[in-house]
Formats: sequence, C-alpha cells, structure tokens
Amino acid sequence: MRRRPGPLAVLPLALCALLLLTGCVPGADSGPGPDSGSGSGAGSGAGRSDNARWQPRPGTDWQWQLSGRLDTSVDVPVYDIDGFDHSGDTVARLHRDGRKVICYLSTGAWEDFRPDAGDFPDEVIGRGNGWKGERWLDIRRTDVLEPIMAERFDMCRDKGFDAVEPDNMDGYRNRTGFPLTAADQLRYNRLIARLAHERGLAVGLKNDLDQIPQLVGDYDFAVNEQCAQYGECEELTPFVEAGKAVFHAEYELPTDRFCADSRRLGLSSLLKKYELGVWRRAC
Repeated sequence: MRRRPGPLAVLPLALCALLLLTGCVPGADSGPGPDSGSGSGAGSGAGRSDNARWQPRPGTDWQWQLSGRLDTSVDVPVYDIDGFDHSGDTVARLHRDGRKVICYLSTGAWEDFRPDAGDFPDEVIGRGNGWKGERWLDIRRTDVLEPIMAERFDMCRDKGFDAVEPDNMDGYRNRTGFPLTAADQLRYNRLIARLAHERGLAVGLKNDLDQIPQLVGDYDFAVNEQCAQYGECEELTPFVEAGKAVFHAEYELPTDRFCADSRRLGLSSLLKKYELGVWRRAC
C-alpha cells in the first residue's frame, strides 16, 4: 500500500502523521470533489478487450485510493482501488465513466484482515512488514501461494478489473524471517505476472527497483512510491522507454520538489497522504 520499508526505514504511523501536520505536505485536504485540471484524456475506453490486455502509456493520469469512501468523480482515466473492498458494480460504474481500473492486492505479505487470511498456513507467514496486521510471506513456497494468488486474481478478473497492482514485491530486500534471495524474488514476481496475464489482466511491478532490468519485459506498467525522495526515479526509465506507464506517488515532498523531474522522465506523478484516501495533488 505504501513504500515497503527496509529494516531501518520503518516509519510509525504516528510519525507519518506528525510529518504531515508539520508541513511536509502542503495544502489542505481537497475533499471529495474532483481535482481541477486533470482531464480524463482520450482513448480511455471502458472495460477490457477479450483479445488484448490494457497497456497504459507513459504520462497517463491516475487516482490511487485505498481508504475511505471511494470518490468516483476525480476526472482521470485510471483508478487504482482495493480489489477486496470494491464490487464489480463499482468497477462497472467506473468503466461507464470511461475509466480503466486497477485491482490492488498484496501478493508478498499476509494480511490478517482479508477474508482468505485463514488459507495461509503458519509456516509461510513471517515477520511483520511494518504495517498493522501484515506479515511477509515465504515466496519460495509457490506450492502454497500460487493457488491462493490465482483465486485472488480470479476475483479481480470476475469483478471486471483491467489490471492488478500486486504489493510487497521486494521481500528479498527486507527482514522477512525467511532467507529470500534475488532469484527467489524474480521467480515469484514472474509467477505473479503470468497469473495476471493468463486472466487477461495487465500487471504492474510495485517498487522492486533493482530488478526492473530483468522484469520490465514481464510487466505492463510500474507503480512506485517515493522515488523522488530517495533519488531513484531514473531507475524507472526502462518502463518509459518501453512505452509503459510509471504510476508514481510521493508523500513527503512538495510538488515543486519533484514534478519537473517527473515530467522530464515521463512519470505519472501524484502527491498523496500516507493513508491513500481521496486527497491528491497531481503534477
């Protein structure tokens, strides 16, 4: 949901809130109405073709909302929303408004609040990843995880989503409780891409910057958090050069600190708050 913290980078939510209150994010909450100046764009047709999956292009505007009551009035061509929390009717309504819709799921971490949480055996559940109710998964155990993730992707397909945003895709760089390697991560991330594509869904690579050169061919777009804050945005260039969108969010930098570079690099950049509610400020 947010940037996956490394061992030394876990920010308690209370600190995040303090940073927001002390001025790291400028401006007041924009409320439930649509942002001004963010047109829906041409060619954002409803639904997914049976013969070809959706391919978002660099610079495509988007809205990312994973908490609170969904505001469907933001005038952008792409919505990224929680796959469990929203119905097929919601997806269909967004399609009627000319939107493409991305299904957010966690594929690398167990979440105790999901309806299928009991399907995960204890031996594949590792350390906490820094967010309440979430623990890293042993991605080496594809015998266990593949059928669970396949069911989740079936849900996204059956609700009519156009794409999937699989989260927690860089466990090998974190203290998960398992001896995960880069090779383990590549194998699992390619499995996730295959599961999406078999169902006609586009799929985005979430963070995992170090493996972009190996995975850009397997993924249809990228989703990144805080590449500007950490000086990493250039590493996303292979996606843009391949004609694939990079959906990017910052939380702590004001827009005048990253939007110029985002435009130069062809990123689709937003300023969001950590809770990923309605509020947004687009570049």
